[in-house]
Amino acid sequence: MLILIPQQAAAQIRSLGSWGRLSLRINDPEQYAVVRGLSQQGQTILPVEPSPEHRLLASYPSVSTGWWLSASPDLHLMWLALRARRGTSLKLDAFRAAVPNGYKAPGAPGYVAITYAPGLKDAYPEHELPDLLAWHVTPGGAQPVAVSVEPGITGIQQLNDHWPVHELQSKRIMLVGAGSIGSATAHALAGYGIGSLTLVDPDRLDWHNLVRHTSARKHTGRHKVTALAEELTALRPDTKVDARALDVIEHADQIRALLTDTHLVVCAADGMAARRVTGHLARRAGLTAVLACVLEDGALGEILRLRPWPQHGCLTCRRHNLTDTGSLDPEPTLDAGYGTGTRHRPMTAVGSDLHLVAHLAAKTAVATLLERAGHPDQRLPGEHALLGLLRQPDWAPPFDLDRTAELRWLDATPPRTGCPTCEAP
Repeated sequence: MLILIPQQAAAQIRSLGSWGRLSLRINDPEQYAVVRGLSQQGQTILPVEPSPEHRLLASYPSVSTGWWLSASPDLHLMWLALRARRGTSLKLDAFRAAVPNGYKAPGAPGYVAITYAPGLKDAYPEHELPDLLAWHVTPGGAQPVAVSVEPGITGIQQLNDHWPVHELQSKRIMLVGAGSIGSATAHALAGYGIGSLTLVDPDRLDWHNLVRHTSARKHTGRHKVTALAEELTALRPDTKVDARALDVIEHADQIRALLTDTHLVVCAADGMAARRVTGHLARRAGLTAVLACVLEDGALGEILRLRPWPQHGCLTCRRHNLTDTGSLDPEPTLDAGYGTGTRHRPMTAVGSDLHLVAHLAAKTAVATLLERAGHPDQRLPGEHALLGLLRQPDWAPPFDLDRTAELRWLDATPPRTGCPTCEAP
């Protein structure tokens, strides 16, 4: 059995006094329970549950099934020793002596007891024992029960000492394209701690999307951005999500207005036009754009970082540079029309390969923001990444990756003379 103690319940136990009654919601098949209510001594049990959206085991009835008891620090040290010797119990007399206030003699089935040791840290500073623990008390003795107390800080703030949470929580990224790569990119960006995401995509989730998309089947028919926003809000509440069912080409004026409080743009949309418009809008707004896609039906992953710098060309300039040096322009293959219409071509990449590209795109975006904020350890090897998903040695350089999972970084190329995107208006 595992006993879960939410923050509110833990705070109540620490403040109510010496003992009281306890009610739990219990999931018998999976053998875990959550504290649902507490009383002060023999008074009425009052609920101590969080808000409905964060309530655990909400469909299970609450059962008055035990007690919470103030205990000596020695009892918690004994709990640790007994847990190490699995299956052993503490004699009932010893348990009773350690909980002088409120002890109740157990009946045949026994009861759950949560013990609170207020002087634990002073008594045993060398041990990192929790001040709240759980027991199953029966006539045969008190057996330690696994317990998990919700910490005071949860979510991305838990990483404050190891990750620049504050800087990333203040950043907003616009993500254009919420399909297979885009949805996984959104999850990765939220996992890094980006404070605000603007999701832009006019499409709806369709049956054929489910095999690669992060959204669940129940969202079929809804706008991808709406479904994704709901899922992200539930999973990563530290990230605020703004869902916009807009087309980056048709609604370019609205997108341009949204860029005024955006720090970086990521594009995971299909098609040459959407990628080029996104890059153009970002450069005109003075923002870095990170473009993510797969080439050759998913054989290669590609990440392009387009910085609005004088010596860094836009997407079109970079593609022209490839053809000028004898390579190929892979951009037309992105207009394959995967999934719909008379130009349908089946995407052969599996979802996990697409998500691998998505995570690299998110890392590129976050590293760009952090390097700019003064974190040199986040500097990337280049501006153009190629990731081998299926071996493609026959492709022209630089796309001729010899090994699966090979990662190649290339430098940026300068703008072309007369480029309408790169030259100042």
